[in-house]
Amino acid sequence: MATITETKKILIVDDEPTVLVTLSYSLRSPGIEVVTASKLESAEAALEKYFFDLVIADIRMSGILGIEGLELLSYVKENSPKTKVIIMSRSGSDDLRKYALERGADHYYDKPVDTVELMHRVKEMGIYSVP
Repeated sequence: MATITETKKILIVDDEPTVLVTLSYSLRSPGIEVVTASKLESAEAALEKYFFDLVIADIRMSGILGIEGLELLSYVKENSPKTKVIIMSRSGSDDLRKYALERGADHYYDKPVDTVELMHRVKEMGIYSVP
């Protein structure tokens, strides 16, 4: 009897095109759909349209306040509490890491993100099925 596997969705949000391409390429696989956004507004629009199993977001995008990723984290936790969230930052600090985790992030990475470690973490979160 054939089993039906549900496609998992990952949203990657970062204003750096290189990061979007690199992470998208690393995480895309059979049964995994990756959507990218470079702005808070387009990420929120995608979240209104689809359920995502995982959101990976940079804290600082091109906005004035420089904490759009934390705004997105709050938005996700409020509107889609089952969605896992990984926050990343190039200019992070222990305080910023602590703050992101207190706001509900499932994990925090300093950039550049080790894609092998990220893939391992995503598997631990149950997004990838482990053979």
